[in-house]
Amino acid sequence: MAQYRLYLTRDKDQAEQIFDLLEPVFEEDGMPLANTEIDEDKQIYEISLYTEDKAGADSALPRMAACLGLSPQDIGVEELPDIDWVLHSLEGLKPVRAGRFFVHGSHDRDKLQDGDIGIEIDAGLAFGTGHHGTTASCLEMIEEVVALEEPKNVLDLGTGSAVLAIAVAKLRDIPVLATDIDPVAVEVAQENVVKNGADKWVSTLTATGFDDPAMQARAPFDLIVANILANPLIELANEMRTHVKDNGSLILSGILETQRDSVLAAYEAAGIEHHKTIYKESWVALHLKPKL
Repeated sequence: MAQYRLYLTRDKDQAEQIFDLLEPVFEEDGMPLANTEIDEDKQIYEISLYTEDKAGADSALPRMAACLGLSPQDIGVEELPDIDWVLHSLEGLKPVRAGRFFVHGSHDRDKLQDGDIGIEIDAGLAFGTGHHGTTASCLEMIEEVVALEEPKNVLDLGTGSAVLAIAVAKLRDIPVLATDIDPVAVEVAQENVVKNGADKWVSTLTATGFDDPAMQARAPFDLIVANILANPLIELANEMRTHVKDNGSLILSGILETQRDSVLAAYEAAGIEHHKTIYKESWVALHLKPKL
């Protein structure tokens, strides 16, 4: 079956903005997204969205255009040869450093340095490779909060690729429950946990919200990490307060700078106060704690 690529060519700053706009839109569709430099001298980049077949391309094209305020005719469409599309999408991804963490694909294993906490995550069917600003800011916040508070019971809600759960487990040998509503994401998360040698501490679970009995049995949590999107985070504010310990912490991301105040207002109303914000690109990560 033929694979397809939807693509745009822009300068470096525009390409990064487009990548950040498209990634949340297509995160649940399992469509790899790449931002590849094609002209180093002129700083020209090509943003590519990969689909498994023509039907996928036909469906993604108008959504991509609408997201960017373009006409579908402004976006290139290319039928691809029979290649490893995951590997191809990785060619445009560079490793990311966030604090001591070094998030990389299998193709960049040799770039690990002494002192790095390496997390190997290849792009694929689950969101959250570490190349997105929101994931990188979460990793920085996790390093700070785990060192300061030494949590003993952690939840990664909406785990995606499990990069954040793996990060916690690599910082401290503590149990982490990594949940997602998407069973495909959970399957990928479990593979990543094993690949990164974190399976002794990280357990994965397909669950919606906080209702699953296995999650209830583990609550309340010392630390809840949720890198999802602003609206679901707002809806979960009261449940977050119920399931985090009084002296615990929340690390929330997937939030645009323009959405920060709305998220903080919802958590303030739920009895949770703001402690710190990390800004990265157009995204923020929030450190929140229950009011005592």
